[in-house]
Amino acid sequence: MDIQSVRKRLRDAPHNLGDFLHALPDDHPLQIALRTYSLALSLALGPALLPFVTSRKARALGFGRVLQIVGRELGVTAFASAITVGVAGGAAIRHFWDQWEDGTPQEHEPRDLVGKVRAWVSSLKDSHKTFLSNVISSALAVALLHSRRKHAKSAWVGRPSPTLDLSLLLLVRAMDSLVQLAFFKPSEESERHLPDSVKQERIANRLKWSTRLDALIFWACSSRIMWCFFYEPERLPRSYNKWIMTLANIDPRVLGALRAIRSGNFSYTRGISNPPDLVTSLSQDLGYPASWGDPALLPAYGGPQANETWKALGVSSRWGRGGLPCEIVHGDVTGGSCTANAAIRGAQAFAEAVAIYLPVHVLPILLTRPRKLLELPRLVATLLSVARSASFLSAFVSSIWFAVCCTRTLVLARLFPGISHDFWDGPFGCTFVGSLVCGASIWIERGRRRGEMALYVLPRAIRACLPGDWLKSGRASVRWAERLMFILSLSTLLTAAMHRPDTLRGLSKWTLAFVMKGPNAGFWRRKRLGTGAPPTPRAPSPPKEGKTEIEEH
Repeated sequence: MDIQSVRKRLRDAPHNLGDFLHALPDDHPLQIALRTYSLALSLALGPALLPFVTSRKARALGFGRVLQIVGRELGVTAFASAITVGVAGGAAIRHFWDQWEDGTPQEHEPRDLVGKVRAWVSSLKDSHKTFLSNVISSALAVALLHSRRKHAKSAWVGRPSPTLDLSLLLLVRAMDSLVQLAFFKPSEESERHLPDSVKQERIANRLKWSTRLDALIFWACSSRIMWCFFYEPERLPRSYNKWIMTLANIDPRVLGALRAIRSGNFSYTRGISNPPDLVTSLSQDLGYPASWGDPALLPAYGGPQANETWKALGVSSRWGRGGLPCEIVHGDVTGGSCTANAAIRGAQAFAEAVAIYLPVHVLPILLTRPRKLLELPRLVATLLSVARSASFLSAFVSSIWFAVCCTRTLVLARLFPGISHDFWDGPFGCTFVGSLVCGASIWIERGRRRGEMALYVLPRAIRACLPGDWLKSGRASVRWAERLMFILSLSTLLTAAMHRPDTLRGLSKWTLAFVMKGPNAGFWRRKRLGTGAPPTPRAPSPPKEGKTEIEEH
């Protein structure tokens, strides 16, 4: 072989590789592996490299740090490689499983142990074969993830597992698929004999109860999450806690006072504050006297006696009530007006929510059918959807603040002045009412979005309910519980994507449709065309050579 031939082969290699990949069906394991790896790698590298674009401090670390991050994410035990093994590995096992079953004709099957195993395996349903294949690949995937250096046994002590959030995400999505399968998405076979009118009525009823259940789950989860944000932030993921802190725009010293009231280190009735300048420093920074933040000088109860204290302190906005003045609680957003405080914070949250939801609503259209944005009706509908989602988040924030003010200032504390503000400002007072009220804002969202929002907050709520000491103990039970959860959840999702994709919703639906069936799947094709037609049937993989029509059926 001369040099010219070698050069020609090297030059033609990319084209030959492209032709080879294009010749494979969309559901071939190699195609699934390529799509999975590219998507997982982008999800891993995107957040890791984003600080180098937005932060001057990160750029100061130099290009070597970038190479270090890229090298880490390209490793065999990295997130992208492990997820590719879990997703594409199951498809590969199932592919070779089918070939193994087709290797020996049924009538020539030997009756030895191998033959009996082959006969038993052949008797399994296709969905069971897919699930077992995915169990094997998912076990390999979680083994790779937990073999990374930062997942060593010592890394489990003192903090939760770094993959706990991923495992909980998969668990929630798998649970949702099973619930949809059991209650809201029966098989076509079970309803094929029913009249069309009855079918439509059942579909409407299932949709109504599904949206109600989604709203209930979101309300319960958001209540738990917000209560933990106020009092036990360590139960929430650090990034999620930071995001809530930014959106709430609350001074950390106010949160410190709330937690001190719960622990007994800050009390109006006993006149103590530990540390002493916890709220007095905030009062001074806001331009008010330090005495406005001193629990030893503030009235613990409402009524006429409180008015005398407020007159001496120079506070004119809390007649008949005790506790911290509203000016201190509201911070630098507004003065003592509770209504103005809730309105301004709602407007600020709306502006921030528009910046969040505009890419969420626009990017899918840009990726699938960008010309639709040039159509005025479609553009208006998209902007209205953005405004609706932003209104939901705005109402979520403002309702917390207004509920807090109604409890400690406007309504309850005024009606019951004999109850100490150690209760009204405590864990079962104003913050508890605010945590209960805010979740009702989900009814502003459309029914389909309610489901996605419920699935978004549920993993975080589950984590907030797990015993923190157990999660950080480093026990073998923690590790094996998470591994079992990861394996069963990922296997359930991958099996549903192949056999019952109608039970998947939102993020899991479009992600797995793209990964398992490619961009030509009915769901993605409808997205590009902008139609609401039923899913288009996917062409089956080409038959193996030598198979006759009788063997196919």
